[in-house]
This record gives sequence, structure tokens and C-alpha cells, in this order.
Amino acid sequence: MPRGRYSLYDPHDHTPLGEEHFNCAPGPSGWRYVSQTTTPSGDPTGSVDLAIDDLGRPIRLELHAAHWQVRGAALDGVTWVRTDPTGTHASEGNVRAHAFTGTSPAFLVAISRLLRLTPDSPETRVRLVAFTDPVLAPLTVDQSWALVKSEAHATDNGPLIVDEYQVSALDTGERHTVHLAGDVVLSAPGIELEELESPPNVF
Repeated sequence: MPRGRYSLYDPHDHTPLGEEHFNCAPGPSGWRYVSQTTTPSGDPTGSVDLAIDDLGRPIRLELHAAHWQVRGAALDGVTWVRTDPTGTHASEGNVRAHAFTGTSPAFLVAISRLLRLTPDSPETRVRLVAFTDPVLAPLTVDQSWALVKSEAHATDNGPLIVDEYQVSALDTGERHTVHLAGDVVLSAPGIELEELESPPNVF
């Protein structure tokens, strides 16, 4: 079960945004990721709990940030309930989308599992519902993903396969690169892996 720590920062000006302390593991239904987020000074800011099935579909999502809460799952596209900090109001949403996304590295792993690309696959378009910080506001986004290459890197525990993805935002044309090894994000815009206590799981 990989356990570790990501640092999160603004991808444009590199302002530190905090850290995400995580553990993740394959389970009977697919894969689960649980994390706690903190400010740069270490104060707690929220949490992520994401479970996907064997096909990469989100079967349960629970996010907490700034006292806001979101619970969601794949249902008629994706469906979610967002609750305000007082707990007195809840709004429900539904979009014909494939999955969820947000600032957590968990979403990058989940989307890669959903798409199951190979280096020979064409660029694949995916519609996502992003929950934006700090109040978890939902925003529908369209991206295209392509697996550029997979390379084996020698480690003390045997070869580690690193996948390089090119991800494009279809509304702006902005492109960026994501490096994944199994169920761990090695690097992506706004994300750096700082600590990892055990090797990634290989799907």
C-alpha cells in the first residue's frame, strides 16, 4: 500500500499551496485513495476519499475543503451532492460526464485507469466535472489525453514503468505533461511527489 506525501503549488507562479498526505491500494472493487490536505504550515484543510471500480469509474467520492463537502458517484453520467459549511443547504448536480477531477493527484490516476491508453492509442477526449478550490464549486471541463510513452526505470525493487501522458484542455488549448508510475503521480502541474514509503501498485 503506497503511502506518501505530495507537495501542491500554483502551477503558474509556483506559490506553495500545501501538502497532501495519502495512502492508496487496490481493493476488491478496484482502487481506493485516501488523503488529508494541509496548508504549507501544516494546518488541516480537507480530505479526499476516492474509490473507483475495475473499469476506472468513480463508485464513491467524498471531498472536504473549507467546511464544504461533496459526495459523488458515477450515476447517469456523474452525480453529486454539495453541502455548505453550515450543513443546512445541499445542492445536487448531474452531468453527462465520464468522471470527476480536481487538485488531488488521485484524479489523474483514476482518469488514466478509466481511459486505459497505450502509446498507439489516438488522443482520447474525456468530459469531467472538476471541483475547484477552495469551496468545491463544480465546473464541467473537456480534456484530451494521450499516452506519449512508457519507459522502464531500474530500481532496487525491479523495473519501474513510468507513463508519460500529454493532457490538453480543450477550452484553452493549454497542454501539460503528467508522469505516472502505477498508482502514484511522479509529477504533474502543481504536484510533486515528495515522499513514498513503498513502491507503487501496478495495475
